[in-house]
Amino acid sequence: QVQLVESGGGSVQAGDSLRLSCAASGRAFSSYDMGWFRQGAGEEREFVAVIRWSGGWTYYADSVKGRFTISRDNAKNTVYLQMNSLKHEDTDVYYCAADAGGVVHRKYNYWGQGTQVTVSS
Repeated sequence: QVQLVESGGGSVQAGDSLRLSCAASGRAFSSYDMGWFRQGAGEEREFVAVIRWSGGWTYYADSVKGRFTISRDNAKNTVYLQMNSLKHEDTDVYYCAADAGGVVHRKYNYWGQGTQVTVSS
């Protein structure tokens, strides 16, 4: 079991940067693959990025590739999402997730409460 709490969201202008953090508590954080997803009102939850438990492999949605970077610090039980060159279309609630990994949100068993990111054009 792991509990996840996101932070770092906010309202920014297009072109700005934000760094989201996801702090985990509970057992065996370092054994979980971690993902970031986002969701708009009335929309399906969308994959953003995933990082392997070791940090040795990452994968990104095409829409964020080259702008976002996922990383983790297992000593701090925290995963990060550095978001640069933000666009209006990045506006969403961002969630971190833990467990099986991959790009399909239904395969993750543990979720944070979400943090709002709003980008003004």
